[in-house]
Amino acid sequence: MASVAVLDYGMGNLRSVVKALEHVSPKTRVVIADDARSVAAADRVIFPGQGAIKGCMEALGFEGLREAVTHAARQRPFLGICLGLQALYDESDEGGGVVGLGLLKGRVRLFGSMSDASGSPLKVPHMGWNQVKQARPHALWAGIEKDARFYFVHSYYADAVTAPETVGVTDYGLPFTSAAAYENIFATQFHPEKSQRAGLQLLANFLNWDGRSDRC
Repeated sequence: MASVAVLDYGMGNLRSVVKALEHVSPKTRVVIADDARSVAAADRVIFPGQGAIKGCMEALGFEGLREAVTHAARQRPFLGICLGLQALYDESDEGGGVVGLGLLKGRVRLFGSMSDASGSPLKVPHMGWNQVKQARPHALWAGIEKDARFYFVHSYYADAVTAPETVGVTDYGLPFTSAAAYENIFATQFHPEKSQRAGLQLLANFLNWDGRSDRC
């Protein structure tokens, strides 16, 4: 039976991710992974999260977990969600500056004072539904409309819209990377597990993706 490890490093709503995975693929074995061995044993890995990047990176420093996550992100189908996307970049401005895993090129920045097209101020955090414009084709976009709406909750964003890894762009006072892909990695700033039909389709696509081809 195929297995997927949902990384547990003490931050993030794992239950909603697990329930969404069980819904889209009842035959897949979903494992809550809080140690390097569980991450290493899974066929594919999901790195979810919410909260502060500093605490995230500190938690990954225990008992070889960072090395296991980095190895998985280079070898097997790997999905980052929210903080799990931000941690993949080179560095974040949060907490006075935190070095990330460096698997994606770019910097994570704080939303500043911004206004929408009508001049009304935009609130931070960016919370709620917003469009994701597909920047280029990818297997995980299969069956999802090109301007589908997904659910976001975040105050920091990946400043990497011109990077070749960017596969999804969202506007919130400025354009930012809302989805990125590199080889066997796919990562989203939005929460697919909270994004109803489009989000469930993306999770189903991930569970059917071999991490190499452009198709599921």
